[in-house]
Amino acid sequence: MKIAIVGAGAIGGYLGTRLALAGQQVIFIARRRNLEAINSNGFKLLLDDGTEQHAAGVRAVQHMAEAGPQDAVLITLKAHQLRDVMGELPALFGPDTMVVTMINGVPWWYFHALPGAHEGRPVRAVDPDGAIAAAIEPRRIIGSVVYPAAELVAPGVVKLIEGNRFSLGEPSGERTPRIEALSQAFMQAGFKALIARDIRSELWVKLWGNLSFNPISALTHATLQDICRYPLTRALAATMMAEAQAVAEALGVRFKISLEQRIAGAEAVGAHKTSMLQDVEAGRALELEALVGAVIELGQITATPTPTIAAVYAATSLLARGLAAQQGRLVVQPV
Repeated sequence: MKIAIVGAGAIGGYLGTRLALAGQQVIFIARRRNLEAINSNGFKLLLDDGTEQHAAGVRAVQHMAEAGPQDAVLITLKAHQLRDVMGELPALFGPDTMVVTMINGVPWWYFHALPGAHEGRPVRAVDPDGAIAAAIEPRRIIGSVVYPAAELVAPGVVKLIEGNRFSLGEPSGERTPRIEALSQAFMQAGFKALIARDIRSELWVKLWGNLSFNPISALTHATLQDICRYPLTRALAATMMAEAQAVAEALGVRFKISLEQRIAGAEAVGAHKTSMLQDVEAGRALELEALVGAVIELGQITATPTPTIAAVYAATSLLARGLAAQQGRLVVQPV
C-alpha cells in the first residue's frame, strides 16, 4: 500500500516508521530540518522498552506533487494546521485514495453520512468557509482516534511514550473492503487497529478529556495529575464533561464508560502536561476550536446549554489571542 504521512511529527513518525518496516511504501511530507534528516538518515523510533527501530529507506518530500497519488493519506497534523496544506492535498489523490483523519477534536466531516436532521451539515468552528470540505471529498474520509503518546525528540527521531492503539472507522459505520485493508496494514505493523462501527462515539471518549483538561491546563499550567487531584479543578473538569456528554447524547452518541472513569484514567497518566499547555509554553497556536469551540457549536445546533465550557473557552481564547499578538510564550519558572 502506498501511504503518505502528512505531518511528520511524533505520531506521524511513529506510524510511518512502523508501517515502512512492515513493507508498506511510505513517504513523508515534511519541511526544513525534518525533511533533511529523513532523507539523510530515514526515521528512527525509540520504543518505550528501550529498544530502537530504524526505517532507513524512507524518504520525504516538501511538496505533495512530488509524492503523487497514494492509496492512503494519513493526516497527523493538528486541526488548525490543516488549512495550511489543504491546497496541495489533491496532488496526493487518485480515484480511490483514502484520507485518514488522525486529528484530535471534532472533525469538519462530523455530520457526513450521519443519518438524521443534521446530515451533511458543516462544522464552522473547524471549517469556517467550507474550504477543507471542498478540498477533500467526503467519500475519501476514514475517521480515526489516536491513543498513543509520542514525542519528536529530534528531526527524524521519535520517542514512544506509550500505546499502540488506533481506532479506524467509516463515517457511515460500514465495514468496507478499504477499511479492512487499512486495518490489516496497521496490524501487520504491530498496531492494534480495531474497526469501529461508531467512530464518533470513540472520538467523543477522547474528546471528553481534551475539551476539559487541555484548556484548564493551559490556564493553570497544571499537569493532569494536579488538575484531577485538586478538588476545585476536578469539579470544573467534571462539569465541562457533563455538559459535553449532554451535547453528544443529543447527537446519538452513547458513552461506554462513566465520567468518573474517564477522569480516573486521566489522573492515572500522572504528571503529564497536556498538548495545549505544551503549546502555551512553546508559543505555538492553540488547538482550541476543534477541541472546545466546536463542542460549543454542537451544543448550539442541538439546543444544549454549555455555559461552563463557554466560560473556559472565552478565557483560553483570550490567552491564545494575547500570546499570538505578542508572539510570546508563557512558562511558569521557579523564582
